[in-house]
Amino acid sequence: MTRRLLFSYLGLALLVLAGLEIPLGWIYARGETSRASQSVERDASMLAEVTEENIEKGELDALPDVVGDYATRTGGRVVVTDRRGIVLADSGLGGRTGISLAAEPDIARALRNRPTVTTGGEALSATMPGASGTTVRGALRLTYPMAEVNARVHRIWGALALAGACVLAAVALVAFTLARWITRPLRTLEAATAQLAEGRLDQPPDATTGPPELRRLAASFTRTATRLQHLLKAQQAFASEASHQLKTPLTALRLRLENFEPHLDARAHGSLDEAVGEVERLARMVQGLLALARLENSATTPEPVDLDTVIADRVAMWEPLAVEQYVALAVTGRPAGRVWAIPGALEQIIDNLVANALRVSPPGTTLTLHRVPGAELHVVDQGPGMTAADRARAFDRFWRASTSHHDGTGLGLPIVRHLVHASGGDITLRPAPGPGTGLDATVRLEPVRPRGRRDRDTPTGTGNRGRALT
Repeated sequence: MTRRLLFSYLGLALLVLAGLEIPLGWIYARGETSRASQSVERDASMLAEVTEENIEKGELDALPDVVGDYATRTGGRVVVTDRRGIVLADSGLGGRTGISLAAEPDIARALRNRPTVTTGGEALSATMPGASGTTVRGALRLTYPMAEVNARVHRIWGALALAGACVLAAVALVAFTLARWITRPLRTLEAATAQLAEGRLDQPPDATTGPPELRRLAASFTRTATRLQHLLKAQQAFASEASHQLKTPLTALRLRLENFEPHLDARAHGSLDEAVGEVERLARMVQGLLALARLENSATTPEPVDLDTVIADRVAMWEPLAVEQYVALAVTGRPAGRVWAIPGALEQIIDNLVANALRVSPPGTTLTLHRVPGAELHVVDQGPGMTAADRARAFDRFWRASTSHHDGTGLGLPIVRHLVHASGGDITLRPAPGPGTGLDATVRLEPVRPRGRRDRDTPTGTGNRGRALT
């Protein structure tokens, strides 16, 4: 914005200077030409009177001295003719006398007692009759080169250009200072906005400099950001505290329900089992809320992690449970190498995705963990899959598909997405490739390159590790 303001000020100053200096230079150039023309015409008239007097007295020998002296002083060229147009004197180099110029228009007009003044081109020319009253005794042509006039015009144009450059330099200095003063609150406000987007506000925007409107804006932003941080912390603290406080009564409730079993009629055991199951589901939901609260309240910088090692470790952990459900676990694709992830995130991501996939995988199917070069992991099952509408809402908290028959809490995928985003990656759900049904959960992370540094800021996350939450 500083550059745009600077260019705006300079453009406006340039337009003002052009509107003033161009007409001024043009007027000066015309004035110089007009003054030179008048001077030539005046000198030609004076010389014509002198030469006419010499011709009248028959002092033709004095004519070369008269015109030569003038030519030496002024740099002009003087040609004198008699009344027939025959050259009597010529101050020019190699000038010849005795030739006739009567055919030339300006000489012919002067011999008819009509002066001629010509401007433009490379010279100024004035041709005057040498006459007393109506008696014309000759003609005089005075030619003055335009080089000196043009030199003066060029000098004034140069002076105007130099003055304009100095003015533009001064305007640039003042404009730069003013633009920096105006945009300083905006720069600090931009930095504060970026910090707030990351969940912190270490450096509030500067509300002491800049225009009053921007100072008020910075102050309002600081109040709003402080209030927003307070509300977010209160919300996170409430979720964490409420979830923590619910754990103890839920555990006690489950124990009391289980203690009822010996004292209940056999026909009520089914209802007791359902009640215990709901209490267990509620306990898992509380545990998921605690995990989310810990994720949102902590910040960890992503670190290089070997994705292939983590996959092998988690597959070894989940394989016994998969065998019990008659589901095969397969790892395919080329090794992915190291990726950027917050500590412990990859384990939780894979655990949650595998747990969800095993829960919907029919016996006799295969659950595939496929690696793609570029730090991409696909967890592909052969379950019932999800509709496009369900996939769009799958990452909402506490949401479960209407066709779901398991006792999940709807917090597993939100936790996975939070961990992936905190590691600087992305996750999408798509239909499984190939024939049949199924779901393809694709996790894309940033690979660790052998050379160079990461060009962007590393996102924040959490370092909590734990069991799968669904």
